[in-house]
Amino acid sequence: MRKSDKKIDNQLRESLTQVCDTALKDIEGFQWLTHQANYSDFPNSLKITCVFDTNEQLNDYLNSSQNAYLLNLISKELNIMKLKIKSVAKVVSYDSEEHCLAEHKGNWARRLGN
Repeated sequence: MRKSDKKIDNQLRESLTQVCDTALKDIEGFQWLTHQANYSDFPNSLKITCVFDTNEQLNDYLNSSQNAYLLNLISKELNIMKLKIKSVAKVVSYDSEEHCLAEHKGNWARRLGN
């Protein structure tokens, strides 16, 4: 990773930490989030995964009136970074600890393709 890529990655990590801290307080069942990117095709390659504890909590969030809250938080932080993302909804995906445990025995690195 080039020095400039590392700088962007650190800024992104700090911005997404803000999102995570807010979501932990405000969203029932939210646990953590992570990002992945290929910096030779950034920001087009950016992927953000938001993880909930259980499938039920994830489904409840997605079916609630609050379901755009995470997208709005992430969008706000990416705008502060001046990242040009056409559709934040396309870079954000949702998952659960329960899914990972059932399908990958809790191995998030394997689940996320790291």
